[in-house]
Amino acid sequence: MTTAVHRAAHWHRPLMVFVSVMALLAVVAAVGIVADPRVLLGAPIWLKPFKFAVSFVLYGTTLAWMLSLLPRRSRLADRAGTVVVAMSVAEMVVIVGQVLRGTTSHYNETTPLNAALWQAMGASIMVLFVAHLVIGIVVLRRPLADRTARYAVGLGLGLTLLGMLAAVPMVLPSRAPGIEGVAGAHSVGVADGGPGLPLVGWSTVGGDLRIGHFVGLHALQALPILAILLSRFGRTWLDERRRVRLLVVAGGAYGVLTVLLTWQALRGQPLLRPDALTLAAWAGLVAATAIAAGVVAAGRSRPAMALAG
Repeated sequence: MTTAVHRAAHWHRPLMVFVSVMALLAVVAAVGIVADPRVLLGAPIWLKPFKFAVSFVLYGTTLAWMLSLLPRRSRLADRAGTVVVAMSVAEMVVIVGQVLRGTTSHYNETTPLNAALWQAMGASIMVLFVAHLVIGIVVLRRPLADRTARYAVGLGLGLTLLGMLAAVPMVLPSRAPGIEGVAGAHSVGVADGGPGLPLVGWSTVGGDLRIGHFVGLHALQALPILAILLSRFGRTWLDERRRVRLLVVAGGAYGVLTVLLTWQALRGQPLLRPDALTLAAWAGLVAATAIAAGVVAAGRSRPAMALAG
């Protein structure tokens, strides 16, 4: 365990230092949820910093691990990782700073200062998106020797970009709720801050654009975990080609899932109360994924001599 932690600490030092700070912040925010009675938009005021800190721990750790898999270090990717850290720090400074001031960080243009902080957050997210894209391009240009890992990392990085894009509707002019000083919303058909699911807070009475955003972002972990499971438990009955194809099927299904969740939210539907059309779309995705996975799994393994050739 000590050796693994020591090795992880040297994956990408700025990212791992950032992860350590976010882990500490998550603990502080968890204490704040319990100790601070303040409520903002129907939720404990420290809940947002807690969720963002945990999310950044997962994101930073996974990204640093992926960079460590490259066959040789890339100065461009390392610098892009450092840019990710800088932009993430800027975002968290605004989020925590606004909590300390007792106000919201997102969509808040009620004063010139709040508007400037919100615009700074938007700019940092755009730069983070570009830096993440640069890392993805470097990974594609320097493919990993293990094809299963290569596809898992590539799909994970690409689908995470899709998850970031799923947040764009939250800040479109059409999403402004018509309240002075509020420049966007994550809920559709209802006001932000209404009844929501435990912990995550996703609306139970209207659509919520955070769901597709959340699912898309965590492709960065989901696809590599699937690749590890396939390599560990499926190696005896699945050759490399079929493992890769299963990953492609899973990646395609994951991307469609992200789009479906965003589409459902844009139609004002709570996650747990879909209409007939949404249920049909869900059923179609499940059926298509099951059929494609079954065809791949049932296919013949490539003969050893063909592989050697």
